[in-house]
Amino acid sequence: QTNQFADAVSAIPGIVHHYMDQQMKEAVREAVQIQTDRLQDSLQRENDEFLRNIDENMKKALVEAYEADKAILDTYRDSTILKRRREDDDQEGPSAVPNRGSKRQKEGGEQASASTPSEKATR
Repeated sequence: QTNQFADAVSAIPGIVHHYMDQQMKEAVREAVQIQTDRLQDSLQRENDEFLRNIDENMKKALVEAYEADKAILDTYRDSTILKRRREDDDQEGPSAVPNRGSKRQKEGGEQASASTPSEKATR
């Protein structure tokens, strides 16, 4: 019986060591998990902020590109309209131009009659 008691007493340090080892492993695992979760949350916030900045910059770039394209198209449209008007005027020739007064009136000779206001006065 003493032999069994001695064996049991001598086994206690091994059992305690094994128990403490398991407890330490669990405590370390929990601490690592908590720290990992914190780091993941922090990195996720940084990533979200980075993506928000990229999204903002992309939107700004798209708006600027749209505005530039719109300005180019407006300019092109205006120049096309002017070109068409010139072409239409060229095709109509001088007879189609409305009578804006005789050559003498344009040169400052005879004045237009008092009953009809001059073109400059109506504008």
